[in-house]
Amino acid sequence: MPATIIAAWATAVAAEATGFGARLHHDALIEHGPPLWVGSLAFLLAWQVMVAAMMLPSSLPLIRMFGVAARGQERPGTALAGLLAGYLLVWTAFGAMAFLADVAVHRTVDATPWMAERPWLVSGTVLLTAGLFQFTGLKDRCLDKCRHPAMFMTRYYRRGPRHAFELGVRHGGFCLGCCWALMLLMFAAGVAHLAWMGALTALMIYEKVGRRGREVGRAAGLGLVLLALAVLLQPSWLPSLLLAPFSE
Repeated sequence: MPATIIAAWATAVAAEATGFGARLHHDALIEHGPPLWVGSLAFLLAWQVMVAAMMLPSSLPLIRMFGVAARGQERPGTALAGLLAGYLLVWTAFGAMAFLADVAVHRTVDATPWMAERPWLVSGTVLLTAGLFQFTGLKDRCLDKCRHPAMFMTRYYRRGPRHAFELGVRHGGFCLGCCWALMLLMFAAGVAHLAWMGALTALMIYEKVGRRGREVGRAAGLGLVLLALAVLLQPSWLPSLLLAPFSE
């Protein structure tokens, strides 16, 4: 599993270093890009890499526990594959829905001259949503499930590939419930934007395994809200490096 994560990060680094990542940005795929079905498939492929790089590290404690528990099964490798397939299915479905929603947003903006002249309003709204979600009860409830993988395994683990798949879907659902808003930021920042990928990955890992994960998560939420206000107001004195992914 660590090899998969390393390979995903290496792919992301290569994509940004070669400039290929810019071609997979949702703007490039939607605006004057390939046909919608081609753009959707291209995005979902890139999304798999991003999920592997950003989400799998925070799920390693549960995956390792499952691997140990599954050794007593007849086909432990198949069971582990079922777990991962269920987990990825949840995040793939979310990515597909988010991409289609983004298509609708782009078409709305294109049809509304006032919004077309202020594209940063969409990015600022995404940042504000992610920041405010850090303070919600849903975030806390789902995060509690992810922070205690042993309790989760004790309650939901069953033998067999089918049950492993169901466990992966269930775990993916809780993981999605606590991290969906942060992952939406990658729509605004752009696929393979390494700085934001690294920062968000570190935050999501610490939220789940760190002793002060909830406090750090809320501090990050406050920072995102402040950044959202900065993007929405467009002050000229903010560092361009900080605002670049969200101001266009």
